[in-house]
Amino acid sequence: MKHLLKMLDLSKEEIIDILNLADQLKYELKHSIPHPHLKGRSLGMIFQKASTRTRVSFETGMYQLGGHALFLSASDLQIGRGEPVQDTARVLSRYLDGIMIRTYKQEEVENLAEYGSIPVINGLTDFSHPCQVLADLMTIREFKGQFDDLKMCFIGDGNNMANSLIVGCLKAGMAVSAACPEGYRPAPEVLEFAKDYDCFELTDSPIKAAENADVLITDVWASMGQEGEAEKRKLAFKGYQINDEIMAAAKSDAMVQHCLPAHREEEITEKVFEAHANEIFEEAENRLHAQKAVMVKLMA
Repeated sequence: MKHLLKMLDLSKEEIIDILNLADQLKYELKHSIPHPHLKGRSLGMIFQKASTRTRVSFETGMYQLGGHALFLSASDLQIGRGEPVQDTARVLSRYLDGIMIRTYKQEEVENLAEYGSIPVINGLTDFSHPCQVLADLMTIREFKGQFDDLKMCFIGDGNNMANSLIVGCLKAGMAVSAACPEGYRPAPEVLEFAKDYDCFELTDSPIKAAENADVLITDVWASMGQEGEAEKRKLAFKGYQINDEIMAAAKSDAMVQHCLPAHREEEITEKVFEAHANEIFEEAENRLHAQKAVMVKLMA
């Protein structure tokens, strides 16, 4: 593994390897065992999309690993004034040991990796969110103990989270069902990948998707950059909510995950969110541990 660009690039073995290291790093942190694997290393963090969890978890993670993180907004870089991504990649490669980028186009992440000579980590694009899904998988395994014989159900927009969850959960060994309305389906290349799995189902019925699910996951209806479509999306996603009816269709011990921020009473009810808050905020914490594992794998 040279980079973390999208879940499609990872093998099952690489996913499990990252999760095992994340578990170890989490244990060491909880027991105050130092792990300065990246002492003297620097990570450049390019943000063309704002973030709470991504910035804080990467910056804190680098500190705990003994390294240094630099926050670079689009206004801080010449890339924000038209410098080609490939030139930025070649310059930053001479200063840094790794780059994390949170942006819109997947192409920008791929170009950074192609033209740079250091590891590149996708902190989020409109197509993929691998760091979040590694944290989700880590949390699922913590609460359920395994991936085999589990079913993950995603309800909502076929966005970067749906794309990455479908790929990540199928590769990990889970059955996957996704409920997305017409016009808001996952990316064609993700659906092409999922064709090889008999345990994958795509439907427009949230109830059908949730049947016998062990894990229920959702995301906001309008992601960053889609605020102008909010009212249109509220109509399109009416009924695509994790609520008591959906929970009743899933297994009695089903867990709930949400990548946050959550819009209560839209994609998930306040009642369900609070009933599963421990799982959801453990998932948020695990961004730190999963990303530290990725950085150690790529930069140590």
